[in-house]
Parts: sequence; structure tokens; C-alpha cells
Amino acid sequence: MSATNASGWRPEMGSADTSAPATVSGDRALMLEEALIFELAAPGGTGVDIDPVEAAPLPAMARFLRKDIAALPGLSEPETVRHYTRLSRQNYAIDLGPFPLGSCTMKHNPRLNEKVARMAGFADVHPLAPQQTVSGALEVINELAHWLIALTGMHGVAMTPKAGAHGELCGVLCIKAALEARGDPRKVMLVPESAHGTNPATAAFAGFSIENIPATAEGRVDLDALLARLGPDVAGVMITNPNTCGLFERDMKRIGDAVHAAGGYVYCDGANFNAIVGKVRPGDLGIDAMHINLHKTFSTPHGGGGPGSGPVVLSEALSPFGPIPYTARMADGSVRLVEEEDAAAEHPQGFGRMAAFHGQMGMFTRALAYILSHGADGLKQVSEDAVLNANYVLRSLDGELDAPFGASGPCMHEALFSDAGLADGFSTLDIAKGLIDEGFHPMTVYFPLVVHGAMLVEPTETESKAGLDRFIASLRSLASRAKAGDESLKSAPHFAPRRRLDETQAARKPVLVWKGDHSA
Repeated sequence: MSATNASGWRPEMGSADTSAPATVSGDRALMLEEALIFELAAPGGTGVDIDPVEAAPLPAMARFLRKDIAALPGLSEPETVRHYTRLSRQNYAIDLGPFPLGSCTMKHNPRLNEKVARMAGFADVHPLAPQQTVSGALEVINELAHWLIALTGMHGVAMTPKAGAHGELCGVLCIKAALEARGDPRKVMLVPESAHGTNPATAAFAGFSIENIPATAEGRVDLDALLARLGPDVAGVMITNPNTCGLFERDMKRIGDAVHAAGGYVYCDGANFNAIVGKVRPGDLGIDAMHINLHKTFSTPHGGGGPGSGPVVLSEALSPFGPIPYTARMADGSVRLVEEEDAAAEHPQGFGRMAAFHGQMGMFTRALAYILSHGADGLKQVSEDAVLNANYVLRSLDGELDAPFGASGPCMHEALFSDAGLADGFSTLDIAKGLIDEGFHPMTVYFPLVVHGAMLVEPTETESKAGLDRFIASLRSLASRAKAGDESLKSAPHFAPRRRLDETQAARKPVLVWKGDHSA
């Protein structure tokens, strides 16, 4: 019996022995070998009966008629349902196990949030509906905005940004508008090495030139280097706190005071707010703008490109320059949106719009449901448990994986390891692929760039100790195998639906089009 099945009360899984007899179908019991949908299809097949089109197309549309029938797969309804259900069984999901992706905060999503988001008054709301017909939705947006302001200690908030990088751009455009309003031509944005990679790209997109600030040996911003660079050409600093090394920037207040004294502004990447929500108010640290990933901190499903939401909280100095629309409470107690027709009088210094409409209603309702169900004390526990879990992972791997900043004090929500100490020829990628064999989604790899062969693990607060112990045991085993030179690790995964790809070829020469014989 295996160590994870030591009690012996259940039978072992089927043998992975390659000498076992092959099956005619290619399937191995419930491990199914699924064909492409084109390979399953029969020519002319369909799941519905459609009457033939008798009328000729309009003359103006005739030029769009196809010369040949589109070579699309034709399946019956049960064939279609089974195909996608079989494929779904090969996907990893948060309902199957943890996503230890550092910097991503892939936590469990409470079903209560999903139920609220699916209520008809929220799920069916239309962005062009008259304001008087969506008063409940506007109340939700306004209530959430006030919670975000209270949790961050800031003065205002822009709710329209659609995700983290979009929120970064919003904050940087607020800084740009504030500088232009006072006739200040500053064009340099300082970005520490420990910041998120989108920060310099965002600042460059907004028209700033970028200068890097190095990190210290303990993984934090080099305060002396930053102070030495401040001057009349520096518009501000974009800093991530907690940073991508999983550490809290202890000099944040000193940084903020120094940047303000030099006439600049402080942008904080709030993607890691999950580690400090309810514990630290960024506004108290001298931060002028910070985006908050609702889809990370407040447990909305994300990944695969969206949907996301990245509201930006603003200091009193930057609030006048925020975008429209925004919600405002009227004298009669109602909430309305301040749009273009009102902005000239009520918000004359705002830089404009970030999006066509106000935001992602599903994200707002989920986030507010999460906040209200936890309350202020519950949100504090969220961050405490996230930090506890990350430090448990970090210390449980002492002696097995190198932790370059393990002596820099407690980590925050994520633990950072490197490939130092692995046998020659073995890499971070081998450990990540080995985790797939162990039944886990790999951690974030090769990020942050300040650490060679980085492995960034974020367990989140929703993982139990028992679940973390399973993950840690697997990671310890893989690290031992990599240090001992176990060659089988180089060809992992062995038990996944597909073997390891040539990732260079997959990225540079992807095959995205079916080229088989559809008529066969």
C-alpha cells in the first residue's frame, strides 16, 4: 500500500505498468482517451432537423454565399454532451484541489456568492437600462465602493476598471492628469525590481519613461537607491506591496513620505491585498492610488481571460482626477451615476472614461456578498489565515527547497523557492511537471525574475492543514527526487492525459487548425 493509503481499507488504483494489456478503445477504465470533435463527427451529421431554406438570399447578400459547405463537425446532442463532459474530466479545477499559483490567489469561491450573482435583478441587468430601473444594482456598486474605501483608508474609488492591469492604467492616468493640472512635465516613473511585471508596461503605455530600482539581498526595495533617484523629473513610484517575493515592504511609509516631499505620487499594485485586508490600510502608508483585484481578494472565479474587476482606490490628492462614471448619493437617499452630462460641473478635472459602462455586475455582487458574509473581523481572519498557510508551506520545506528570502522574516500570502540545490540538469520545470503526476496544479514558475528558477506558492486561506500536508509531502518528494537526480522526473508527467510538450515548439509553432480529412 502507498503512504497515502496506508490504512489499506480501499483497493489500490489500476496499475500504471506499461506492460499491461492495451485496450481496443484506447481508454483505461475511467481514464478516457478522447478524440477531437472532428474525428467523432460524421459527414452531414446534426442533432436537429432544420427545414431547407427555400427563399433566395437578398441580392446584396448573394456575394456572401459559400461555394462549399463549411467543414464543421456534425454530432448528435448526446455525442456533443458526452464529448465535452469527457474533456471536462481532464481539466483541473478549484473544486478538485488547490491552485497554488503564486500571485494569483486562486481561492475557493463560496457558493453563496454565486447564488447572489445569479439573482435575476443582478444577472439580467443591462448597461443601457434607464437608471431608475436598476436602482438596486447602483446601491450594490455604491455599497461596495464604500467598503473598498473603508478597508483601504482612501478617499475615493473608481469602479470601472475591468481587471488589474486596467486598474493600474487608471491609477497612472490619474497621476498623469494631476501632473498636467499643475503644469508639471515630470515623465519618469520608478519601478522596483520586486514589483509586478505589468507595472512598467502600464507606465510606459501611459507615456512615462521607466527606471528600475534594485532590490536588497533580503528581497525588498532598496530604500537608499530609491531616495537617491528622487528628483524634479520623477512623477512617482509604482510599488507592489506585499511584493512579488512574498514580503511586506516595511519602509512603505518612508517611501511614501519621500516621494510626496519630492512632488511625486505613489501607486501601489494591490493584487496582493489578500495578505493584508483588514490588517493594514494602504491609505495610512501614503499611497495615492491602488487597484484591487475583486476576482482575487474577494473570491470571484477568475482565470482563462476573465471576467475580472479592478477598482482603483484614490487618495484625496488624486480623487478629483478619477474617471467617470461613478456613483453618488443624492439628497433624497437614492444613488445615481455621474456621467458626461454631469461631469463638467461635478467632476471637471477627471481624465475621462476607462470603459464604456460602469463595471462587471457579476463581480460586484460576488465581492459584496463575500465582504458582507465575512464582516470586518472575518476579513481580518482571511488575511491572517492566508499568511499562516503560506508560512506553514515555507517552513515545512526547510532543507528540501531553497528559500532565497527565508531569513527575511515571515512571508506574507505566498512562499518563494528557487532551483538552487537541484542536481545538474534538473530544473523548476521538472518539479512543476512532477506535481501534475501527484494530482496537483503546478505553482507559478520562473516568476518573479529576481530569483533564478523561481517557484512561487500561494496556498490561500481556504486550504486546510490536511490539504496542505498532502501538497507539502508531494513537493518534498519531488524536491528529493530532483536533488538525487531521478531521471524519470525529466519526462514527467507520466499519468496525465498527454505527455510533456516541447514548450518552445508549442509556443512558436502551434497547430490550431484541424487538417484531417473530414469526409473520411
